[in-house]
Amino acid sequence: MGDLLGFVLSGLVSGALYALLATGLVLSYSASGLFNFAHGATAYLCALAFYELHSGFGWPAVPTALLLVLVVAPGLGWCLDRVMFRKLSRVGETAQIVATIGLLVALPAAGLWAVELLERAGAPVHPAENQFGLPGVGPSPAVSWQPVDGVGVDSDQLITWVTTALVAAGLWVLMRHTRLGLLLRAAVDNRSLVELRGISADRLSSIAWMLSSGLAGLAGVLATPLLGLSAHDYTLFLFVSATAAVLGRFASVPLAFAGGLGLGVLQNLVAGYASFAEGITGFRTAVPFLILFAGLVVLARRRRAAGTAAADPPPVDYLAGKGWGRRWGAWAAAAVLLCTALYTVTTPFWSGILAQGLAIGLVLMSFTVVTGLGAMVSLAQATFVTCAALVAGLLMSHGWPFAAAASAGTAAAALLGAVVALPALRLGGRSLALATLALAFLADQVLFQMGWLRNGDTGWEIPRPVLGPLDLADDRALGVALVVLCAAAVWLLTRLRGSRWGRAVLAVRSAPEAAAASGVSVVRTKLLVFTVSAGLAGFGGVLHASYNTRITATDFTAMTGLVWLAVVVAAGVRRPQFAVVAGLVLAVVPHLMTAYVTDSAHLPVILFGLAGLALANDPDGYCAALPSRRAARAGAARGPVPGTPREPAGAGPRPRESGGRADRAGTPWAEDDRNGERNGDPRGDLMGAGRVPLALELRGVRAGYGGAPVVHGVDLGVRAGEALVLLGPNGAGKSTLCRVAAGLLRPSAGAVRVGGRDAGRDTAVARARRGVRLAPEGRGIFAGLSIEENLALQLPSAADRDTVYARFPALAARRGVPAGSLSGGEQQLLALAPLLQRPPAVLVADEPSLGLAPRVADDVFRLLAELRARGTALLLVEEKAAEALGIADAVAYLAQGRIAWCGPRSEVDTDRLTEAYLGTGAGR
Repeated sequence: MGDLLGFVLSGLVSGALYALLATGLVLSYSASGLFNFAHGATAYLCALAFYELHSGFGWPAVPTALLLVLVVAPGLGWCLDRVMFRKLSRVGETAQIVATIGLLVALPAAGLWAVELLERAGAPVHPAENQFGLPGVGPSPAVSWQPVDGVGVDSDQLITWVTTALVAAGLWVLMRHTRLGLLLRAAVDNRSLVELRGISADRLSSIAWMLSSGLAGLAGVLATPLLGLSAHDYTLFLFVSATAAVLGRFASVPLAFAGGLGLGVLQNLVAGYASFAEGITGFRTAVPFLILFAGLVVLARRRRAAGTAAADPPPVDYLAGKGWGRRWGAWAAAAVLLCTALYTVTTPFWSGILAQGLAIGLVLMSFTVVTGLGAMVSLAQATFVTCAALVAGLLMSHGWPFAAAASAGTAAAALLGAVVALPALRLGGRSLALATLALAFLADQVLFQMGWLRNGDTGWEIPRPVLGPLDLADDRALGVALVVLCAAAVWLLTRLRGSRWGRAVLAVRSAPEAAAASGVSVVRTKLLVFTVSAGLAGFGGVLHASYNTRITATDFTAMTGLVWLAVVVAAGVRRPQFAVVAGLVLAVVPHLMTAYVTDSAHLPVILFGLAGLALANDPDGYCAALPSRRAARAGAARGPVPGTPREPAGAGPRPRESGGRADRAGTPWAEDDRNGERNGDPRGDLMGAGRVPLALELRGVRAGYGGAPVVHGVDLGVRAGEALVLLGPNGAGKSTLCRVAAGLLRPSAGAVRVGGRDAGRDTAVARARRGVRLAPEGRGIFAGLSIEENLALQLPSAADRDTVYARFPALAARRGVPAGSLSGGEQQLLALAPLLQRPPAVLVADEPSLGLAPRVADDVFRLLAELRARGTALLLVEEKAAEALGIADAVAYLAQGRIAWCGPRSEVDTDRLTEAYLGTGAGR
């Protein structure tokens, strides 16, 4: 019993640290949608700072810890959010993953470099890297107690338990009993809806990142006696904590916290009682990664069948259609110059470095297949490299020739890739990256610890081959051979992309359901992508090992693969030739830095990490960005194509054909031609010119998505206390206009005014603060929050909420129920009811009766009429024309992105309405 209690108590120490890190991961992910792979690096940086300030500079432990946890770590989180994370939230998931991996690489190296510089400056710092047995926040040495016979507890453990319990209680109070917590939970539930309520989601995201970094800093300071100062151990600690975040589905702080505690206890119990695993080296330390992988496969929510293409479109190929010389001439010339330089101007040292870079380039091309082509982030490529090289070395030790051993090693890596892919095929994006990384750690700690495979710490010899008269023991000959191999691989991968199989991969990447409907097997295609990528990585790994003439199980760890990915994606992961550039940079830059800048090993690592960080600005990589920018500059210099009409932003309506009502298309109000008003105020005298300024005005608005226009030169306006109903068929652009009016979509041309003042550059938050409220299509409620919490977001006053409950007793009876469990009609009433207490200046309602029963729809229209009577300007998009016309003062018909007709309610006729819904009115 004493042993069991001891295992549980000691497990609760590591579990408490897991819980703190997992909670921070969930907070930052929930608020921003980013999984921060660098979370453990923040913890390490704070642990390093605590050690140097406390042990080196002699600062007292508790004030130093408080300074780091309450000021420095949150400040770091705030800075990273402003500089990096906000931009990353708008790029593809591949760039997000790699950028935070770059941060994971850069932060520990930056901390160690700072210590190194301080030491050279004479500061009283201590050697920091890989130090263990360090003092913590409590007494040093730690004070021990024995509350139960055979069970010991020390002061560091007690401090960890008490601090974690206090943090858990504080987080519960913050999230459940403060307005800030309510806002954070609302942002997690529906970020865009938060902004439509006039609340800055970016500011909430900054707060979440500050809290997350503070928790990471606290975990780092508390873990100093347990982990020491090993950046690798802190990274492993992070990925163990990710298991707890997975258990909380990256959304639930309490579940993640409880999962962290349980994980620490389970890990200790397995270490103490799993006697069946005694013969499996590394199994006990690998248990969290087994749980991580299993949790991802079982619990991860599958959002789409493959890849991240929806958020990660390919860059424009500006050389498409050009001749071979234009596309490949510069690359061919570079290859010839490199081969010539190997035999002329380079020294033996630099010839070897260039050969090493070319070998790494072959490995990095495997990322071009799995990530650039398949849009799947694999973090197990270093595992495939090690597997192939170890198998090849093992077979060569038994007398196999190089070619046969290399082929067998490549096949073994490809087989391992297929084994890795099979259980992970249902995952995508972040979950797939974590799953492959978990398997990479499992390989490092279990597979590559098997004595027959690793051959101890000495590994296997892999002598360089002799190809006829060509002896590759000469670095120059090896370099030329690798240039030829890289050129062949680039050619094959380029042809592969344009082949039938390459088109199938692109189809699966872009639209898996459509690809499956066309007869393409999604599972088989993804499996083949992984297999080919793993085989290519293995082949490059054998050649890289032959350059070194030896391979050990620790040459290429999972962490090495993270650096590779950061570098190749920073260069440009979509084109294989950029992988060769990345390999050369990875080999050459550290030596150039050592020779000409500094002999510190940390600065090159920082630069490689920063290369990943820069993806926030250039998500397609530097090499891809250069021709894009050059082509853009050339296009700007050439100007518009001759003869193409130019129309300034904010221009009025396009010219229309004369005759009938059709020549009024695009005017915000219909006037009688007899007035002679058409050459004056375009709004005519419908409401009495000059009576009341427009509450909302759209003039000459053009807008669309991704360069595809949807609305073309639309003019609309609505005054306070009046209702403009916008009718039209599906796809006419009605919702796009609503998004423009609410500030969710910035128009490409035209003007937006609110209350007579320009609002064209407003964000959704700024537009909402001006009094423009959007009731989005569907239900504008926070489904995960209760009815009471939904109302409290808009009505902080309890008296106002009581008034709503008195008006809608059905809501009062269920105020503690999650809003997502309400019927569609109740949800719509919940979304609109608070507006009666605080009427907005403008309400843009997009299909408010969608999916509602007739009786409930009547209640919604009565509520809208009441808002209009209280002075709100209504822009109402509705397909139930008869009901909407009952509260309309004016009507506009939208067809094919243009106003087909608009005018007062009294001029609406059945024929015109029919034309609008059939989409034929625009052409009359």
